[in-house]
Amino acid sequence: MKKLYPFLLTMSLLILVLVGCSSKEQANIPEEKKQTAAVQKVELTVSAAASLQDVLNGIKTDFEKSHPNVIVNYNFGASGALQQQISQGAPVDLFFSAAEDKFDQLVKEGLIEKTKGKDLLGNELVLVVPNHSNKGIHSFEDIIKSDKLSIGTPEAVPAGQYAKETLEDLNVWNRVKGKVVYAKDVRQVLTYVESQNVDAGVVYKTDALSSKKVKIAATANEKTHSPIVYSVGVIKSSTHPKEAQLFYDYLQTKKSLESFIDYGFKGLD
Repeated sequence: MKKLYPFLLTMSLLILVLVGCSSKEQANIPEEKKQTAAVQKVELTVSAAASLQDVLNGIKTDFEKSHPNVIVNYNFGASGALQQQISQGAPVDLFFSAAEDKFDQLVKEGLIEKTKGKDLLGNELVLVVPNHSNKGIHSFEDIIKSDKLSIGTPEAVPAGQYAKETLEDLNVWNRVKGKVVYAKDVRQVLTYVESQNVDAGVVYKTDALSSKKVKIAATANEKTHSPIVYSVGVIKSSTHPKEAQLFYDYLQTKKSLESFIDYGFKGLD
């Protein structure tokens, strides 16, 4: 027992020294780093029009670099379908719509506060055909030469609604409506044209610019359809209102607006 006593004493002293060093090291950690370690990741869900997909992915990367505690998850689709999801209680933090009326519906329902929403962007409606098309389609009136054409479902897809309005204004809708292949969003319209499953399609200019397989045959006169307005706002029931507001504000920064312009969108100011 006498032989064991010095060993136990030595071990006890060693443990005390190690504990003291650990406490000292912990005390020397800057308070800022301690707070950063304690910050939990917050995930935002942003429901956005399919036509915003490319530009928003780039903005997400920049935003998350500036706000490392926030992760942005997108739910892309047709604005009408997204609006219905939110109306039915889908857990969403922000809505970025390609149609002002879909956005305004959520404001009327009390799901978005008017003061936390903004009309941010514009776009143009274009007629696209496959790069090597030989149908002689060079204008919206020429669309009658197509065997099949695609637009988004007007009731759910704003671009489809604008397309129908334009064709009605030009008095060609009744001549082509039997040839229409409806799509769930503008990206699907673009895919149909790229794969040459249809002879022509009506999409936003921004979608057309994203593809190397199609060309713009014509741009619709703005007077032939309702104004194309992209509205964005924070959902009142957001579980992360502070972070949602941060992203909402970031979308309106000079850097973000320049990104939108680079991708073919138009400012409203």
